[in-house]
Amino acid sequence: MTRVPDPTLALPPKVSALLGPAPTRSLDHEGRSGCVEFVNDAYWMKRGPDAVADFERLTWLGERGIAVPAIAIFEDDVLVLEDAGVPSLADHPAPGALLGRVLRRLHEIPVSACPFDGRLDVVLEQARRQVVDGLVDAEDFDDDNIGRTPEQVLEQLLAQRPAIEDLVVAHGDYTPSNVLEGGIVIDTGRLGIADRYRDLALARRDLLDDFGQAEFDAFRAAYGLAELDPIRLEYYRLLDELF
Repeated sequence: MTRVPDPTLALPPKVSALLGPAPTRSLDHEGRSGCVEFVNDAYWMKRGPDAVADFERLTWLGERGIAVPAIAIFEDDVLVLEDAGVPSLADHPAPGALLGRVLRRLHEIPVSACPFDGRLDVVLEQARRQVVDGLVDAEDFDDDNIGRTPEQVLEQLLAQRPAIEDLVVAHGDYTPSNVLEGGIVIDTGRLGIADRYRDLALARRDLLDDFGQAEFDAFRAAYGLAELDPIRLEYYRLLDELF
């Protein structure tokens, strides 16, 4: 569920100084998840816990050679990113190969180096809290889950939890809209140690739905994926319904 920012909230002083006394702020955009504003036609701004999580992970990824947006400023719980000036791969006619290469590079980062935990013990508790707090929009479920309640989805996830997790540094919301042209990774607030299928499931879903089998095949070839586990693909696609 998207939380709309309150434009009357005061910005921290350094952020306010950067953006000026009367910044133009727009929510009319695609390709950025959550509560994000496009400011002065030059910056992306978010605030709150999602902003803190994104800042921590973007900083960490950048230190490991992953292309990320330039951080203009981070103060208190407000993150301001420079606009990269390029569209996301959702607007590219053939995103599969680049999407696969970027994900392969991300998944090659040693798990031992990652301080962020996205394993099922953590994520299922987050999912439960999403359901309890009424933050899941069941009208936005994939077509084959329309008509189900968030509680039913959570119950299935708990009952069918995979016994094994093939752990990598996973993005957590890996879709064409969250990678910009040039391989720049955005919206990293869910990044952490998790099963590689948390990323593979979402990439597969969006590539097949929006671009077709050929682009998913190009993704698989670039990533180096010979075999697919259909059970884990479906499990992690279902998990995403609660976020």
